[in-house]
Amino acid sequence: MKLKVFLIGMMGAGKSTIGSALALRLGWAWFDSDAQVESNTGKTVVEIFAEQGEQAFRKQESAALEQGANYSDPAVVSVAGGAVLDPQNRKLLSESGLVIWLRATPETIIKRVGTGTGRPLLEGNVAENVKNLYQFRAPLYEQIADLIIDVDSQPISQILDQIEQWLLANNNI
Repeated sequence: MKLKVFLIGMMGAGKSTIGSALALRLGWAWFDSDAQVESNTGKTVVEIFAEQGEQAFRKQESAALEQGANYSDPAVVSVAGGAVLDPQNRKLLSESGLVIWLRATPETIIKRVGTGTGRPLLEGNVAENVKNLYQFRAPLYEQIADLIIDVDSQPISQILDQIEQWLLANNNI
């Protein structure tokens, strides 16, 4: 099996930013679940939610995750925040590679997502919605994480160093 690193966590935790930088540093391919959904469907996440609903998006999210997991070479996959809701996705993540939870506090997430524009699950009261999502998802992230990195106040370079050191220490690169 070719190595995969899956970055999980809430929206705004930095999965896309860290994922693209980590892939570049390691010389690996990079997949971003939300971008993959948009590429596969020709629609934005917001459009899919509006036109077909959350369930349709979750199906696309699972398909995108599978694409990343089944890629033939080493890859970093920035996993959509809600992908862990599906037990099959959690199983796929656990069995397909190393799972790193980029853990940010709800307060950090709220700051990073701002008004929540473009994030259908945050419509209405952003702070309350973030806290509710976090409370529900955190145990699922923790359940499958091989490594947890608190990202609230760390610079990207420090996060990348931690991941790379952990991969080296575990003979994964």
